[in-house]
This record gives sequence, C-alpha cells and structure tokens, in this order.
Amino acid sequence: MSGHIVLTSHPRRRAGAFFDIHWGAPTAAERGPVVASLTNAAQRNAIGTHAGSYAVYRALAVASGQLKQDHKPDLTDTAPAEAIGPHPQWSDPQKIVSLDPWGHRVGEVFAAEIAAGADIRPTIAITKAHINMPELAAAIAAGRLKPDGDILHANGDVRVTKAAIDPVWYLPGLADRFKLKESALRRALFEQTAGMFPELVTRPDLKVFLPPIGGSTLYFFGDMTKLGKTETKIACRLHDECNGSDVFGSDICTCRPYLAHGIEVCIEMAQQGGVGLVIYNRKEGRALGEVTKFLVYNARKRQLGGDRAETYFARTECVAGVQDMRFQELMPDVFHWLGITRIDRWASMSNMKHGALVEAGIEVVERVPIPDELIPADARVEMDAKKAAGYFSTHTPDAAELARPKGRTLTE
Repeated sequence: MSGHIVLTSHPRRRAGAFFDIHWGAPTAAERGPVVASLTNAAQRNAIGTHAGSYAVYRALAVASGQLKQDHKPDLTDTAPAEAIGPHPQWSDPQKIVSLDPWGHRVGEVFAAEIAAGADIRPTIAITKAHINMPELAAAIAAGRLKPDGDILHANGDVRVTKAAIDPVWYLPGLADRFKLKESALRRALFEQTAGMFPELVTRPDLKVFLPPIGGSTLYFFGDMTKLGKTETKIACRLHDECNGSDVFGSDICTCRPYLAHGIEVCIEMAQQGGVGLVIYNRKEGRALGEVTKFLVYNARKRQLGGDRAETYFARTECVAGVQDMRFQELMPDVFHWLGITRIDRWASMSNMKHGALVEAGIEVVERVPIPDELIPADARVEMDAKKAAGYFSTHTPDAAELARPKGRTLTE
C-alpha cells in the first residue's frame, strides 16, 4: 500500500471484465447477471455480497480457516424444483426493484458465463417439502379442513413448494418508488450503516445493491403452473415475521393464529383448483427489531394504568421514533415476479398492505379477517389499538373509493 486508504473495494473497470446490467430488459441475456461474489473483484457489478445478512458469519468462517476465501459453489442439481416465469412484469423496470426476477435461473440462463469462470450465484431457490402445524390438525378435527390425500393428508401434512428469496435492490427504481433522488437514497444508506458500503457514494455506476437484511420465504399450495393465468384464483397470506408468536406461541399478538388461519385459507383455495400462497417476510417487530419490540412490551405493561389500546402506538414511537418501518411499498414486487395481477382471497386486515397492493395495480377481491375465536385474550389490546388507529379493516373499497384522493400515514 502507498500509505492511503482506498475508499472503494472495487478495482477500476477493465474492458471485458465487468458485466453490464440493464434492469428490466426482456431477456436474461440482455439484462445481464448480478455479480456480487468476492472471488473475482474485477467482475463485480453490485454493491454488497450474496446472502448479505450472513456476510459477517462468512467472514468469521474465512478468518477461522473453516471456509476457503475463494470457494465457489457447485450448482449441480440445484435447479428450481418448479418453474416460475418469465412473466411480462419482469421486463417492466418499475414493477420489480427489490429482487432479481432471474435469481432462481442463473444456472440456466447464465450457463455460458459460469462455464467461462464467472462466479454468478442464485439469489432465489425453489424446492418441495411438507409442512405440519398443530393448528391444521385442530382445523381437521373441527371440520374446517377436509383431507384430500393430495394437498392435505389426514395426519395434517400439507404438500407445498417453497421458495427462498434474498433481496436485490435496483437503486434507481427503489428511489423512484419512494419518490427520492437516487443520490439521497445512496447517502442515507451509506450514513445509516456507518459507511459499511462506501460504493454507495463512490460508485454511481453500480446500480444494484444486495442489502444485509433478511429476505422472504414463499409457500405455495396447489398447482404452481397455474400462476400468471388470469383465470387462476389466488388466496394469500402476507405475513411479517414474529418470532415470539410464530415459533414460541407468545399470546400477546395474533401473529401465529393469523398465520395458521391464512394457511387454512390457502389450503382451501388449492383444494378448489386455485393456488394458495403464504409470503413470510423477515421484518421482525414491524422491521424495528426484536430488542425494540421487547422494550416496547415493557413500556406498555409498566405504564400507569397498564397495557392500553389508546397508548399502544404511542409507546412504540417513544422507543423507536416511528410506529412501523416495514415500508410495504416494496412488498408487491414478489407478486409481479409471480405474474399475479389479482388476489381473490386476501387473508389480511392491514390497510397498509392492501393499499400497497392496490397502488401497484393488483386487485384484491375479498379481504378475510381472522375469526374472533382465534384471537388470544392478551392480544385484544393489539387488535383494539389497530382498529382504533385505522390500521385494520375488512372492507374492500370499490373503484370509486380507490379513486378518491387521500392522505397516507404509517398506520393506514
């Protein structure tokens, strides 16, 4: 070294080494691959690294000698277990800005580049499995669900296809989505990560960013080949992570009960010849994080008068500064990836989620609330607070209502 610190980890561009990305191009070849691996820095055309939320663990594995720094994955037999796309939305650069629509097909569409030595890695994987939850056995016993021996078995096993998606952000499109200047978005991302990614402000030619955040898992019920067809009826539960409820059964919220109910709705739709879809996003505590979430729990329970609906959101704002950081504006991208333009049964009462879908041009026919008998007693404060704040609704507005100008708040 010559005594100075190089701010960017990317070498200067050399002819023939750098893959250009044309986001929203009609084919994978015209779009170009996203290269965020570290084995050949000259070929990198994205900021960050693959599986960004695990990058520090990978660094520890390299530092401790458990992982070779130049390891390249062997993608033999890793192709998707089910085909998805391409759909028309893939070639509209405004429809998808937070994931790579070709991310599950890199082994196929960039086979020549990989064979020539390029380290191009999937950002989406699709496999098959079975799931089973005690609530499904209870639904069978209660007669709400009926085993068919195909999608749902008598022991509660459910046949599913599932997809894991790592986020891939196209920064110009992301800035447009939030009505920001791209430079302002880059500066905020740079500053609020304490300069973790200097290329955000030093390399405006790099337009793609793999953020170090959790991704999504999709669970499909029924025949996936029907996706993207206008006649296919779709049921969906969009669920944002709640570890305490989803995994450990904490009863202070309705998250696991609504997740289980949403799966019921999806199974029913699949049994009727449609497709059910559960989207599970890693956005713990409304993307505020679990530490913040538990601090808010303490504040709510210890305040004078105890936990009350009228102070539910105020206590969150006191600790976190905002009520919600999930930013559902990015959420419709996954529906565009799947070619979905209409959801017939939407297992959600959230106006934020519903509004984001409608603004993205996705029709919602029916909103399905959680049955009252499935709401835990301790979750009543949450439900009452969200209803009072206009956060929850079961009403599906007609075209005239949707056309009326309206304000927007985080709790809509």
